[in-house]
Amino acid sequence: MSDEQDKPVEDQEAAEEQGPRGGERLAEARREQQISVLDIAKELHLDEAKVRALERNEFDVLGAPVFAKGHLRKYAELVSIDPDDVLEDYYKMTRRDAMPPVVVARRRMRQEVSPGPWIAVIIVILVVAAAYWWFAVYSSQVPAQAPGEAGQPADVSAQPAEVPAEVPAESRASGEETVVAEPASAPVEQPVVAGEVSLSLAFSGDCWTEISDATGRRLFFEMGRAGQTVTLSGVAPFAVLFGNVDNVAVEVNGTNYPVSSSNPGSRMARLTIMSP
Repeated sequence: MSDEQDKPVEDQEAAEEQGPRGGERLAEARREQQISVLDIAKELHLDEAKVRALERNEFDVLGAPVFAKGHLRKYAELVSIDPDDVLEDYYKMTRRDAMPPVVVARRRMRQEVSPGPWIAVIIVILVVAAAYWWFAVYSSQVPAQAPGEAGQPADVSAQPAEVPAEVPAESRASGEETVVAEPASAPVEQPVVAGEVSLSLAFSGDCWTEISDATGRRLFFEMGRAGQTVTLSGVAPFAVLFGNVDNVAVEVNGTNYPVSSSNPGSRMARLTIMSP
């Protein structure tokens, strides 16, 4: 008995499948209302070939499913057919129950990525950079001079007052009057007075230089340039600061005077030069 009751239902579904579905239903309604394919194409902003493909249920011609469903809905409104019926036919033909939430899934995947690890990595990089600057740059600017070093006297009491410990850029920022020397083709010389010591500097590269004699007189406070030669005279001992000791050679009364950095790993040198 149940078999006989199921047969009419199966026959009804088969009859529905044999009738016009989706785009075919739209084409039939268009012809009944005597609307041309060109008019539909203008309203849908498609060419006639794609409109005919839509009427033949060739949805792949229109690209992504979202475009096909959008055109079906608009077409149904133009020919006064319930869009839901047309879309139901579409889902049956394409075996899809609903529009796949592709965009929503992608947004959720992006939201699942936590920014915490990236923030931690950035903080670690900043801490490492700050530590490197502190130990490699700032610590190298702190002068350290021990008695009895090679080329320096052990008697610290005979030295004049120390020149400012700031590096050249900081000295200029504090308002101290400094003069930046332009590269000179001829050596800078000062006359040698009786009883004074002659000090000669030859620069092979840029080197900030500060030199004062025993009277506290500033003899040279500026940037030494590559190829520049400077001859000074004053009362020994001289208080000297070289920002880049590798770029300068020193002679005292015509005799070579070796100079080197007082801190390992630093190119800055602070020393006292006595008369030979």
